[in-house]
Amino acid sequence: MTAPLALLDSASLYFRAFYALPDSMTAPDGTPVNAVRGFTDTVARILTDRRPSRLVACLDADWRPDFRVQALPTYKAHRVAAEGDGIEEDVPDNLSPQVPIILDLLDAVGLCTAEAIGYEADDVIGALVAREKTDPVEVISGDRDMFQVVRHEPTPATVWYVGRGWNRVEVIGPAELAAKYELPLADTGPRYADMAVLRGDPSDGLPGVPGIGEKTAAKLIREFGTLTALISAASAGDKRIPKRAQTSILASADYLAAAPTVVAVAVDAPVVLDRDDRVPDAPVDLNRVLDLKKRWDLGTSVDRLLAALPGRQ
Repeated sequence: MTAPLALLDSASLYFRAFYALPDSMTAPDGTPVNAVRGFTDTVARILTDRRPSRLVACLDADWRPDFRVQALPTYKAHRVAAEGDGIEEDVPDNLSPQVPIILDLLDAVGLCTAEAIGYEADDVIGALVAREKTDPVEVISGDRDMFQVVRHEPTPATVWYVGRGWNRVEVIGPAELAAKYELPLADTGPRYADMAVLRGDPSDGLPGVPGIGEKTAAKLIREFGTLTALISAASAGDKRIPKRAQTSILASADYLAAAPTVVAVAVDAPVVLDRDDRVPDAPVDLNRVLDLKKRWDLGTSVDRLLAALPGRQ
């Protein structure tokens, strides 16, 4: 079996590590390192359990891209920091200083990172999935938005959903996604995005269509095939759409025109990789890795990551 390309939704993983582990994990200077250690342990588990030949840690170059805000001003508006210029994300004080440490460690080990100016990590992942024609793709994320990238061809793409941690990872491919939400089997990923537009997502500032929850949204997409077809049917007064849902869809015309741009990943994002994405057999700068381990008291987390590299397995 061909070794996979692993795409890491980095912010999703280090945010979850931050909240899962106690902030009593600190470096000698008192800097919290719980997110660093949790993220490092997760990467080590991915390398050990999945044995990817290639790995990319995907980053947010812009956590709230202008093209999404222009389409829907409420997009992530509640996450904007109260102070400053109004464009900074409200990140926990104890997490912010840990992100540069994570990036330093990835660089020293020689693991690839990628970003696209003006785009989110979701877009980086979507673009890398879209361009991959050789290896199966495994997207590791705790964000359901990523379900839209699953596919069969030209190579399979699955989401390894870690919402409950790596030990309880849920593998979502087209068949699993169709079964989980009762969506069409054809083009299940894009149909999930259609459903997500209707359902909305308060955590991202997406109001959804009033009165249409997840089950109704999935049923309507299954019945009409696509969001575009559903909107056309509602405009034509199709009797298969319950009257209340039809009224809500028509009243939400502006939202439904804007939301697909917000929800859909930008598969044409101009992704830039900082290096070759092949997983190195050994760290590119072992001395620097060991210096980071000592400086930040990363202990066995770094040991496990080094042991997980292909040349040491």
